[in-house]
This record gives sequence, structure tokens and C-alpha cells, in this order.
Amino acid sequence: MGNPTWHNIHPDFKLNGTAYSLDGVRKLANELTMSTSHYEQTIGAFLKDWTSDESVLNVQTSGSTGAPKTIQLKKEHMVNSAEATGHYFGLRSKHSALLCLPCTGIAGKMMLVRAMVLGLSLDYVEPSSTPLSAQEQDYDFVAMVPLQVQNSLDKLQRIKKLIIGGAVVDSNLREKLQEIPTEAYETYGMTETITHIAVKRINGKPMDYFETLPHVSVTKDERECLVIQAPKISDEKVVTNDLVDILDAHRFKWVGRYDSIVNSGGIKLVPEQIEKKLSSLIASRFFVAGQPDAALGQKLILVIEADSVDKENLFQQMKRLPGLSKYEIPKQIYGLQRFPETKTQKIDRKKILEQLS
Repeated sequence: MGNPTWHNIHPDFKLNGTAYSLDGVRKLANELTMSTSHYEQTIGAFLKDWTSDESVLNVQTSGSTGAPKTIQLKKEHMVNSAEATGHYFGLRSKHSALLCLPCTGIAGKMMLVRAMVLGLSLDYVEPSSTPLSAQEQDYDFVAMVPLQVQNSLDKLQRIKKLIIGGAVVDSNLREKLQEIPTEAYETYGMTETITHIAVKRINGKPMDYFETLPHVSVTKDERECLVIQAPKISDEKVVTNDLVDILDAHRFKWVGRYDSIVNSGGIKLVPEQIEKKLSSLIASRFFVAGQPDAALGQKLILVIEADSVDKENLFQQMKRLPGLSKYEIPKQIYGLQRFPETKTQKIDRKKILEQLS
């Protein structure tokens, strides 16, 4: 019958400079699970699961938009996802890559899978907000969250191709990336789609729409939400809560989240669209959301990660901001010294809103 596809470790695969066969990966997995570093333990645990004979993997969703849950992914589908990424970005064996994301989430796990499947030379560093601070070498391919990118702007020239996921890339960061030679891409995806199924170039020749990876097509349902057909990575259609404009079967524009719409006095407000407009005024992390209100049903609030906020000045700036309607001006502003985060380093909006209420 032969080996299952996930046991085919590419002969050029290296981890932190050392080449590993299937048996070598299994031995390494055992060593890493005994490490004193929690991060190395999570890498070891994943490699142990990956090299087992089980055809599926249990993975936890991020919990950024709802309660975290454990889902099963087929390893064969994860191999297909790695190959699709390799094809889209032109990744070849012996290309260098850096893993700087937690291996508890799908993004970190898939960097390891891509390396084993495509034959990449992968280095790993413990996840931090400054992942390049201890790294001197150049890399062909790296995945980061926006906060890591923001804190690495002076070192990004050492990366040829950078994919950014986990949160929306705001206009401030987008603008700063225009000055950098690195090919930077925003990604669209989720745990259920085994990371990204579509990407959007940010700089160089920027795109204003997401373009799907090979063997992926998109439509939308009656709610105007994205429906993903990707038979190589999911046996069923993936119905999302993401509001989109569809250009064609392989291109779409992301509008916002259906389940985050704020109904304020009968006016429907899309937080993501408002955040995009406000990003020119606010340098730190922030978000807008709905809060229960006796008169309006929901009132729009703004939450900023900052020690202190000049609320009156910000209200005046918002009133003068072109394109921001009077309904899109938050009724209340909150400042929090530090945003709590999910395990995959996304802003835990649900927890914040519970604290505020």
C-alpha cells in the first residue's frame, strides 16, 4: 500500500540547520517533548502527531470570533494546502523559512508541514513581538501576525516573501510596507481551511482584492457571506460569517463580519469598515463594537489599547474625518492599558467586552 502522503518527508527538509528523515523527525519529536522550553514541547507534540499513522489531526480553532473548539483535519488535506502555498509563492526545496508563530495554532503547524512537504530549510524561534531581533540571516519565506511585522519594519528587508495573517492589516502598517522591498501579502483563511485559501499583495503591485490559491473557488450565500469550495482541503463547502463582494470565482473583497454587525437604532454598522476609516487617527491597537443600550438596542463603542486617551480631542477628530458618517462615530471611548489575547495572539474582543460590561 506504501507510505501515507504525510510520511513522505522531503529529502531537503532541514530544521534549524539539521536534515531529518521520517525516523529522524520521530526521534526529534521525542526529544523536543522533553525540552524545558514550552515552545519546543509544542513543536515536539505536533511532530509526534504528524508522524503517527493516524490520518487526522485534532486542531483547536483560535476563538477570536467565537468559542474555541477542537476540529479534525485530514493530514492529506494539510499536505495539499502546503503544496498549494508552494505553487502560489514559487517555493522550492532548499528555500529558507522562519517559524515564529505558536505551534498550538494552525499557522505554526502549517509552517512545519510546508517545510517537510516542500523541502524547506526551516529555522524556529520562540514566538515574540520582535521575531527577527535575534536572527541575522535572510529568509525566502516567513509568516507573521501584524504586530510582529510592525515591530520588525527595520529588518524586513531580510525577507523575500512575507505573509501576514491572524488580524486585519491596518492602513498605517499598509502604508509603511510600501517603502520595503519585501513582497508582503495579506492572507485570508481560518483553521477550518487549514490557514490561508486566498492572498492579497500589499506592496509593489498592491491588489484591492483577495485572490484564491489553486483549486479553490468562492461564492456567497443569501447573507452575502463567503462560501468556499476547496475539495483538496475540505470535503464540504466552508460557509463563513465573512461579508464579501465577489468579483469572480477566484477573487473577492472582504467587507467585515456578519456576526459583528452593530444594529444601533435600526442603523446597521459594520465595525471593520469603521475601523478602516479610524485607522488614520489611531496609532495603537483598537477596535469598535456594539454594547447593549436601552434606547438604541446597541451603541457603538471604541476600545483603544493605551495608558491614557484624550477622548474629547479624538471625538473632535472623528467628527472632522472625511467619509465617517455621524452614525459611525462611537458613542463612548474606552482605554485599556493592555488587550488580553487569545492563545494565537489575536485580540480577545469577547473577553474585553465582557470586562467592559
